Amino acid sequence: MMRTSSAYLRKGVAKRVLEHNLEEAKRRGYRRVSLETGSLAVFDPARMLYASFGFHYCPPFADYLEDPNSVFLTKEIDVFYQR
Repeated sequence: MMRTSSAYLRKGVAKRVLEHNLEEAKRRGYRRVSLETGSLAVFDPARMLYASFGFHYCPPFADYLEDPNSVFLTKEIDVFYQR
């Protein structure tokens, strides 16, 4: 789970954490990164952040089941990933 402390909201912390995680995934040779987040309006900023990094909606993965409170996103890791 990734959540930004209220003291650091809108200061780019989540963006930097996501950039770091994607760079680490690339370094490790991962081909895809998938995540689950909430479907409620309070999660709109997170979904917009993920979309800005190229994540797109996908079906549930791994052991997840379809859930009206969840949204599933995935992104192919490009060997030439740049942000």
